[in-house]
Amino acid sequence: MTLLTKQSNKQATTIKQKLMGGALVGVLMTTLGVAAPMVALTQSATAAPADNLTAAKRLNQLLTNTKSITANFSQTTKGANSGTFTGKMSVQRPNNFRWETKSPSEQLIVANGSSMWIYDKDLEQATKQNVDSQVGNTPALLLSGDPSKIDKNFKITQPYANKNYYVLYPKSDSASFKNLSISFSGGKPVMMVLNDSLGQTTSIKFSGIKLNPSISSSQFKFTPPKGVDVINQ
Repeated sequence: MTLLTKQSNKQATTIKQKLMGGALVGVLMTTLGVAAPMVALTQSATAAPADNLTAAKRLNQLLTNTKSITANFSQTTKGANSGTFTGKMSVQRPNNFRWETKSPSEQLIVANGSSMWIYDKDLEQATKQNVDSQVGNTPALLLSGDPSKIDKNFKITQPYANKNYYVLYPKSDSASFKNLSISFSGGKPVMMVLNDSLGQTTSIKFSGIKLNPSISSSQFKFTPPKGVDVINQ
């Protein structure tokens, strides 16, 4: 294996972690006008938590109402792989997901019901993975999967019953993150925060959110450009 290939594999793994769990949530609030989870906790110190069943039902309802979504994102990771990325995302149920990083470099992650592509333009490399093995226990499931199955993969909590703020803990020991929080405003997911197994915290802030727009199916398809090194995993 060449040095370039090793570097490419390492960067592709890093990109996947920052999106899926060190970046599908990876991942925080400025122009949204919504308090970050820690602020919400401080303001709601006297509020009681919802029981797990109620929390699961409420989160399920919020996600069920989200058939599709487009948004800009700003993703910040603090830890060994600190950095900030900005770009756009598109999600459409079932199982269609597009995460396009524009700055500081161009990377693209496209997932559908059968496969997930990770494309690094600068390294001219595209990695294809089986979506079932990658998405089941990751934050991607929240936005693109079946809401009714989320409680099978996560323990769902709502720390303060009067706040649309939820903290999820993966039930699988093989998950790449310890916990994930997600905040809603006006029925829209506006912020996600992930604490991964490497001790990193990734925050994603969403802006310019459009709920249930029509999205072309072409957004969830990917064909490697000519000359790109393709890796199947």
